[in-house]
Amino acid sequence: MFKKLLLVLFICSSFIAQSQIVNQPKIQREFRAAWIASVANINWPSKPGLTTQQQQDEAIALLDMLQKNNFNAVIFQIRPQADAFYKSDIEPWSYYLTGVQGQAPNPYYDPLEFWVNAAHERGMELHVWLNPYRAHHIAGGEVSEFSVVKKHPDLVVKLKQGYWWFDPSKKGTQDLASSVVKDIVKRYDIDGVHFDDYFYPYAEYNGGDDFPDEESYANYQKDGGKLSRGDWRREQVNKFVKRVYSEIKKEKKHVKFGISPFGIWRPGYPESIKGMDQYEKLYADAKLWLNKGWIDYFMPQLYWQINNIPLSFPVLLGWWQTENTKNRHLWPGLNSGIGGGEKNSDEIINQIMIARGIVPNSPGVAHWSIGALTKHESLRNDLLAGPYKEEALIPVSPWLDKKAPAAVSVDKEDRNTDLYIKWTAKDERDVFKYVVYTQYGDRWTYRTLNSKSSFFQVPKVSEVNAKTKATAPLKAIKVTAVDRTGNESEGEVIAL
Repeated sequence: MFKKLLLVLFICSSFIAQSQIVNQPKIQREFRAAWIASVANINWPSKPGLTTQQQQDEAIALLDMLQKNNFNAVIFQIRPQADAFYKSDIEPWSYYLTGVQGQAPNPYYDPLEFWVNAAHERGMELHVWLNPYRAHHIAGGEVSEFSVVKKHPDLVVKLKQGYWWFDPSKKGTQDLASSVVKDIVKRYDIDGVHFDDYFYPYAEYNGGDDFPDEESYANYQKDGGKLSRGDWRREQVNKFVKRVYSEIKKEKKHVKFGISPFGIWRPGYPESIKGMDQYEKLYADAKLWLNKGWIDYFMPQLYWQINNIPLSFPVLLGWWQTENTKNRHLWPGLNSGIGGGEKNSDEIINQIMIARGIVPNSPGVAHWSIGALTKHESLRNDLLAGPYKEEALIPVSPWLDKKAPAAVSVDKEDRNTDLYIKWTAKDERDVFKYVVYTQYGDRWTYRTLNSKSSFFQVPKVSEVNAKTKATAPLKAIKVTAVDRTGNESEGEVIAL
């Protein structure tokens, strides 16, 4: 009888303890990125020729700012003009690093390796941004002996504005760009590869004249080619995009491939939209890439305001979502450079909220560029007080990987006013981040930690109302692991 009574008391106490644990909310999911442009030293480094320490200090300041404001990804430009922000045997060191193309940083370091490690320490993804077709920028100094212009003159043409551009139709162009991508994916622990909107160049780069590929097209026709010049150009870009996606996946399946095209596919799609025709002007059939699923995330540059009728942000985003037949990530690019202040903050916040509504299963945006965030404190503060108040995990990519990491083993240790939590992953190679959930009173909160973390100390009592200064005791904890594609492990709720 006594044993039965003990059993009943044990069951009741367990039931009471469990009843006090409110079902914890799932952690918020949203891609929150900023572009970091190196071309013309737009964002980083601030000018060519800085010392290694100055470059690294600037990088850390940018990443710390993003972490503080609950961003979880950076899109970092590492191939601005067929040169490299990393150690490469294929292309020379970038002019924008040292002011001399082909000259390594001194004291030596590998900027890409530094950025990858620093981003991952802060729990952020690092996506490498490459320009596949720009061979030399007008702000890129003199054409050096190391430049592709000198080494592969058969692949490039000079445009009237002073740029040198690869001919996208040439096999050598596609082979070179592909080899660069494969080399980076193989050697660096990156999370994504990213192309922007520069395919065939904008017409103004060549004084309004057509792209000078007469010889290439004539050779195509001599070999029996029947496509029109426009269709032939688009076919070359399509073939390259498909190839790059396939080659990335063969090397590392978890590395995401994303493209950020001009925001309009063609005028009239949808009906109210007016503006440039990228299909006819840049020879980029961006809709096809999305329809075919040749990308993991699609980031149209929707740099227009909500109430701009012929270029309306929600109208364009809604149309792109109807074309997202493979259910890839659709994360629009925002023109956060419109500034700070209440009106402009409202515009950007409203665009974020519209994106959440139109793509609820995989929300996210990217901000052009990090310079807008560093310049406008009011915008940063409004984002942090509003849509970015809580941390977020990047949405899962189920077409890449559906298997969640194994649950972690959790131990706890009483340390007077704090609880010391420590954990062990079954396979650390399958972990990108950890999430530590805590319940105070009836409210659950969470913190994300990087893959090197193995412990966390939390107070036994926490403030739950800033106005009244009310506090609540710690009632439960839970720790989960998250892998490279966003899958979250199971985790036992431990009642206290």
